[in-house]
Amino acid sequence: MATECRGIITDWGGVLTTPLRETITAWLADDGIDDARYRDVMRSWVQGAYADGSVEANPIHALERGEMATSEFERLLAAELRLVDGGPVPAEGLIKRMFSGFHPVDEMYAVLRQAREQRVRTCLLSNSWGNGYPRDRFDATFDAVVISGEVGMRKPEEEIFHRAVELTGLPPEQCVFIDDIEHNVHAAVELGMVGILHRDPAETRDRLAETCGIELDPMPF
Repeated sequence: MATECRGIITDWGGVLTTPLRETITAWLADDGIDDARYRDVMRSWVQGAYADGSVEANPIHALERGEMATSEFERLLAAELRLVDGGPVPAEGLIKRMFSGFHPVDEMYAVLRQAREQRVRTCLLSNSWGNGYPRDRFDATFDAVVISGEVGMRKPEEEIFHRAVELTGLPPEQCVFIDDIEHNVHAAVELGMVGILHRDPAETRDRLAETCGIELDPMPF
């Protein structure tokens, strides 16, 4: 049975783009970076960034809040990595290379535009790593945009969710939140929103149609 949800707040990377895991795997192979070393480093940093009782001075926290320059984060991360042949990883342009395989999922953008045409408010809520966004799509897709590095807050902090909800003009109970990171979905649910853990565009589309009580075109095969 449809609820009274009339707002959709969505993540960007991994929801409106190709999945993060496959993007990172392709980048590691293209740059010749030691995969196991990268995953050991990022496991420690990401767990600190999202686990309860966050690690103090975590580089991901600082980058996502806009407290650390992209170039400084690249320097710190490159220093922790190594190439498969044991050589150093070039720091300059590291994040651009890392996310070069992020491609938009046109079907998800279409779903959001169709929802908006049916008077559902839409808002982007993204933790930025200094990577570029396809802002040419934003006007037709979103009523509001909240990017962590531009507002000095990051998911899963309560304040950034409150900012996004406020911009929809709706109470949390009337908003759906979509993300591919479970910690972020749990944080949104704790604030009263309906949470969708994104794994597949077709599944997310069906959940949105049911939750918002709207008509959405089927995903192409």
